[in-house]
Amino acid sequence: MFHHMPAVSPSSWNPSYKFGLERLKKRELTISETIFCASQRPRQNPSIRKEKPIPQNVDFPPILPKKKKKPFPIPFKKIQKAAREDKKLAQMGIEKPLEPPKNGLLVPDLIPLAYEVLDAWKVLIKGVAQLLHTIPVYGCSECSEVHVALEGHQIKDCLGPTSRDRHSLHSWVRGSIDDILVPIESYHLYDPFGRRIKHETRFEYDRIPAVVELCIQAGVDIPEYPSRRRMKPIRMIGKKVIDRGGFLEEPKPWRLGNPSSPVDFDTYRANERFPPPLSEDIPRIAQETMDAYDFVRSGVMKLMKKYTVKACGYCSEVHVGPWGHNAKFCGAFKHQWRDGKHGWQDAIVDEVFPPNCVWHVRDPRGPPLRSALKRFYGKAPAVVEVCMQAGAQVPDRYKPMMRLDIIVPESDEAKLVA
Repeated sequence: MFHHMPAVSPSSWNPSYKFGLERLKKRELTISETIFCASQRPRQNPSIRKEKPIPQNVDFPPILPKKKKKPFPIPFKKIQKAAREDKKLAQMGIEKPLEPPKNGLLVPDLIPLAYEVLDAWKVLIKGVAQLLHTIPVYGCSECSEVHVALEGHQIKDCLGPTSRDRHSLHSWVRGSIDDILVPIESYHLYDPFGRRIKHETRFEYDRIPAVVELCIQAGVDIPEYPSRRRMKPIRMIGKKVIDRGGFLEEPKPWRLGNPSSPVDFDTYRANERFPPPLSEDIPRIAQETMDAYDFVRSGVMKLMKKYTVKACGYCSEVHVGPWGHNAKFCGAFKHQWRDGKHGWQDAIVDEVFPPNCVWHVRDPRGPPLRSALKRFYGKAPAVVEVCMQAGAQVPDRYKPMMRLDIIVPESDEAKLVA
C-alpha cells in the first residue's frame, strides 16, 4: 500500500536549493549570450574602405562594332523609371527638383578641382609634345592603329580600306601628338541652358577640347571663352524650362578673329611650341606627364559625376551640356534614318578622355612584334607607353593589362604553348 505524499510548496524549499537553481539559470543565460556574440561578425568601420587586390592579368578593352549602337552606361530600365517619374510630376504641375549643377548653378566644391584638372591638362600636352621629340611614334595611314617603338609592328590587324592588298599589314607613317592624345572636341557654349545649336548655326560656335569645356562649365574662367554664371537657379516642369532667366546675347567666337593662333590647352602645333628637352630632363618630364595623365583622368571622372556630358551612340561626337546639339553631321551606322542627327546618350570617361591603348613593347630596340606571338603581348594607354619608354614608373593599375609577368616565347616555341 502506497502512502500519498503531500505536495511540496515552493515556500517550503531549501534556501540553498533556491540559490543553486538561480546560479544554474544565470550560467545558462551567460553561455547562450556568449555563443550568440561569437556567431556575429566583427563590425567594420564604414569610413575605412578595403582596397581591392590588383588582378594578375585583365582582358583588353573590347572593340565595339561599328554597325551597332553603343551600350547605355546607365541601365535602360533606370532611364525609363526616371522618365516616368518626371512625366508624373509634369502632369501634376509640380516643378522638377533640381540641385546644382542641374539647375544652372556651380558646385563650389568642384571649382578648385576644375582649375587643377585644366593645369594638369596643360602639363600633359607640354610633356607629350616634348617626349615625342625623343620617343618615336608611328601611326597607320589606313586605320587608327598607333605604335610606340623604333619601327612599326608586324601584327596583321589592319582594318583599313586597302588592307586586303597588304594582307592586313599596317602602312606606317610618322605619328604626332594627336595620335597619342586623341582630339575629342566639343562646342563651347556661353550658356549651356540657352538656345540649342542648330545645323545652320554650327559655325557660330568655337570647338575646343571636351576636357577644357568641362572645366569651363565647372567654374574655370578663361577670357577667350566666357561662360554665363547664374545667380538664380533655372526652373523646369518635366522637360520644359519655364524660367531660365532670359536669353543673353552671346559673344562672338574668339576663333573668328584669331583662326590660327595657338592656345596652351590645345594640341594644335604643340610640337612647334615646345622644344626638345635635355637628355637629363627626360625621366623627370616623363614622370610629370604620367602623373598629369592620371590626375586628368581621375579629375574628369569626378566632374562627370556632377556635370552632364552627352555622347553620340554611333560616332565619337561629344557634347558638354544638359542636352545634345542639333547639328546633322553624324555619318555612322544608319545615319540616313536619323537625317544625320546624333543619337545622344550619357557619356563615359573613355569617350571624353580616350585611353587609346597600344601594344606594349618591352624592348623598343628589339625585333618588331609579330602576329604569331600576339596573344603573349600586352597593351597600355598610349601616354603610359610613351612615358614608360622615357623612364617613368608605371602605376600598378596599368600592369595587369601590360602582362608583364608573361614570358614571350620564341616563334618556334609558341606552337608548344597550350
